[in-house]
Amino acid sequence: MIQVQRVWLALADKSMRGDVLSMQEGLEILQAEDDELLAIMDAAFQVRKHYFGKKVKLNLIVNAKSGLCPEDCGYCSQSIISQAPIPKYPLLDRETLVDGARRALEWKAGTYCIVASGRGPTEQELDHVVDAVKEIKATMPLKICACLGILSDNQAALLQQAGVDRYNHNLNTSKGNFANITTTHSYDDRVTTITKAKKSGMSPCSGCIIGMGETDEEIVEMAYALRELDADSIPVNFLNPIAGTPLESQRQLNPRKCLKVVALMRLINPSKEIRIAGGRELNLGFLQPLGLYAANSIFVGDYLTTEGQQAQEDHRMIEDMGFEIELSAW
Repeated sequence: MIQVQRVWLALADKSMRGDVLSMQEGLEILQAEDDELLAIMDAAFQVRKHYFGKKVKLNLIVNAKSGLCPEDCGYCSQSIISQAPIPKYPLLDRETLVDGARRALEWKAGTYCIVASGRGPTEQELDHVVDAVKEIKATMPLKICACLGILSDNQAALLQQAGVDRYNHNLNTSKGNFANITTTHSYDDRVTTITKAKKSGMSPCSGCIIGMGETDEEIVEMAYALRELDADSIPVNFLNPIAGTPLESQRQLNPRKCLKVVALMRLINPSKEIRIAGGRELNLGFLQPLGLYAANSIFVGDYLTTEGQQAQEDHRMIEDMGFEIELSAW
């Protein structure tokens, strides 16, 4: 067992030196025997502790516009092809968006994420978000992340000027698997939007959804792609197979595999914010606390159309593990 632990710690040392793990090393993490899971998590923790100590960043999402989306993303309950019985409404009014920011502060979240369904924002929707962001930034000590879909250069500039600190647009899956999940826009469209956000001065946030039929090789490729994008924040989502979506029967995950994925993301992107995001409660189950050994960020509260763990339970989980909530966002 000591020899096994040395092997994984050697990968941690390699990561902290700035060397990129090989494809084979990445696959060894994902395909390791479950008996080696704790040693793998210890290796990931050495890297996490080196860059972030034992701090945990909290993020809160507001579903600012629900459903009504023309895109055909197979995992999403809000897509045009979804039959899921979800609330559908246009962009929330400014007062409601600002109230969500106050709730973020109450729940000790340092980042407030304004998320809207759709291919991209209309001019009216963008102006509406800009007004809300300006009010929030003028009155509350919060970082703002926006996730509004595909952006033009001008839209990215307007969001940055309003005070949006970070822009999220996930790659979702590997380039090779993308057409199996979405056909109404491309993988390159997503890369382009993140590039525009970064060029505007906003911090780039991009991640993945694990459990959508991708291979282990493609999971490693996603970790490499996110490193290449230089995403400051990497949300690692695990598929919540929602009834009424094309992926409702897709169940290929277990908690041990999910932890290995988070460890992989940490070792390939050592200095980045790794956030366990959607599907955390469902897919990690009772092993959720172990995720903090690799990830330094989680969402509190609900996600978009699915429920999350109570914020107080997340606070207690962090405390019980000996970690500490980071009140500043990043």
